[in-house]
Amino acid sequence: MPSARRLRALLLLALAVVITILFFTSQYQATHERDTRTIQDFYHKTVNAMDNKRGSGGAQIIMSGKGAQVNHEAKDKDGDGSVDEDDEQMAEEMADRLRAAEQKAKDLANAKAPLKPDSPGKVVGVGSSAGGQGKKGKPAPEDVDDKEETDEEHEIEVVLNEILKKSPTIIFSKSYCQFSKRAKALLLEKYSIDPEPHVVELDLHPLGKKLQEKLGEMTGRRTVPNIMINGKSIGGSDDIAELDRIGTLIDKIKSMGGKRVSMKERFVGNSNKA
Repeated sequence: MPSARRLRALLLLALAVVITILFFTSQYQATHERDTRTIQDFYHKTVNAMDNKRGSGGAQIIMSGKGAQVNHEAKDKDGDGSVDEDDEQMAEEMADRLRAAEQKAKDLANAKAPLKPDSPGKVVGVGSSAGGQGKKGKPAPEDVDDKEETDEEHEIEVVLNEILKKSPTIIFSKSYCQFSKRAKALLLEKYSIDPEPHVVELDLHPLGKKLQEKLGEMTGRRTVPNIMINGKSIGGSDDIAELDRIGTLIDKIKSMGGKRVSMKERFVGNSNKA
């Protein structure tokens, strides 16, 4: 049986060996990067590398120091020292964001300046075909004409309304027209109408032509005389002459004029008084 001194020496020797082994192990770990990969990581990356090779028609696959797959376009996007699936996914996401930003910029540009051709009135040409075109930024001649026509129509309506307000009975006539003279003699000389009829000689009025056109649109009668009672046409010279002949002219005018108009014959003793 070994003595106590010998046992103590063996224990000290064993302890020294253990300390030496631990020292060299720690030194080795400090000078070498620790491999944190697992068998599953290696398996998945290998399978992906084989799939990418088949899908790219035999494109070159380079394995990084950690077994990551990489093609000639891939870059280390996440800065982990190797090119792997994360880098490719980040590259695709970045490409998608760039495409979305480009599309958004195009949409904003189109919204501010839509790609639509100018209207013909705004296009300035060169040569004989460009004659009469308006300068860009100014209304074309046809636009000005439309505006003037609208203003003129408005003016005609205003003038006609003012005329119709002058009396319930309006005689639109022409100074040289024989039919107009016949109608005026009948209404102004044979009969007494209160309020007195207002006569408009269209050939002497500055807007006579336009007024006659407007009356034609309103009443369907485009000739003179045109006799209006409370804004409605009773007819022309032949119409009132026929009503006078059958003795109903007074009743017709009073029915159209209502309480606003009184009418009677000027000749004393005539039975048609009102």
